[in-house]
Amino acid sequence: MGNCIQNLSENVILVAKSDTWIEGKAIQQLNKTAELNGMIRAAGMPDLHPGRGYPIGAAFLTQGKIYPALVGNDIGCGMGLWSTDIKVRKVNLDKFTKRLAHIDAPLDDSWNDYRSKRMSEKGLAPTSFDSALGTIGGGNHFAELQQLDEVYDDECLKQFAIDKNHLVLLVHSGSRGLGQSILRQHVEAFGHAGLTSSTEAFHSYMLNHNAAVTFAELNRELIALRMLKSLSAKGNNLLDVNHNLVTRFESSSAVNSHENLTSEGNVDLWVHRKGATPADQGLVMIPGSRGDYSYLVKPLVESEQSRTCLHSLAHGAGRKWIRSDCKARLSKRFKKSDLERTQFGSRVICKHSELIFEEASEAYKSIDSVIAAMQDGGLIQSIARFKPVLTYKTSGGC
Repeated sequence: MGNCIQNLSENVILVAKSDTWIEGKAIQQLNKTAELNGMIRAAGMPDLHPGRGYPIGAAFLTQGKIYPALVGNDIGCGMGLWSTDIKVRKVNLDKFTKRLAHIDAPLDDSWNDYRSKRMSEKGLAPTSFDSALGTIGGGNHFAELQQLDEVYDDECLKQFAIDKNHLVLLVHSGSRGLGQSILRQHVEAFGHAGLTSSTEAFHSYMLNHNAAVTFAELNRELIALRMLKSLSAKGNNLLDVNHNLVTRFESSSAVNSHENLTSEGNVDLWVHRKGATPADQGLVMIPGSRGDYSYLVKPLVESEQSRTCLHSLAHGAGRKWIRSDCKARLSKRFKKSDLERTQFGSRVICKHSELIFEEASEAYKSIDSVIAAMQDGGLIQSIARFKPVLTYKTSGGC
């Protein structure tokens, strides 16, 4: 495994190089979470950073019970990648910015039929949060037009029909208020206690959880289609992968010798991903900050290292600074308008005065360092690198 997969304790591992930025508080949270009842293994990714009680950028394996608080409030958050017919040579950032000025609001009536059709096809019942479908939200969510910058594996990239002459669209968002309501309902009833898998409460949560995951997938689809329509463009979905969820863990061979397993053997295992990308769903996109590259990678899912890491990868660059510190750190060096441009000449649309500082590229780790740790750890093979062209976060409020 090399030095990139470190054993911090009997049941805690961390994917990181010696120079990977990992805060001590994140390590503390990782170790503390590993002490939960039923916990088999905790795996921190190179984008690991502190969260509200639990670290972000980690996967957790349990037996016989799940912990909804580990998944958090944005159930189903993930990345969707779309090809587009937008030609690089015809990009006009001023024009694009104007056309995207009103996509924070709920979808208008012209989308009703399509939204209802897709909800029916996906088995989604109406909720009080349906008006949020097609909206990005706040935090680190975004929709970003990107340009192919460098190719490392031509043959693998061909399956996606991506070329340097057309932009791609990467969408990062989740289940909006629906996931928050599900977590709140759980916490009000159970606090941060886990749910035993044989109970009615477990099955009720999983039913709601799975609906929120589907809701999040549809949300990303509608965001992409809405953005493409605003730009008079067309596109096709290439991949969509969730990184906030809990699912059954099928690769029991990774843990079959662990003494914490019950005598029944490798049954009833659950992997919680809190800001961790599944490695067993084909190619995935791992984005940097809005002023950094994004990488299309092939997970080496058959490797021993992948099983050790619970078939999980980093979901992005990971934060260096907490949000409340960002404006104080950056406002003396940058004006708000400075942060609307990047080193690539790309544009960032973010009219929220606090959020643009919180989401500045300086607040994040280098994506190259995160990718390097996973490559050296034998977890991934890089396929291509993309650079940002235009990032949409919000035209006003979030």
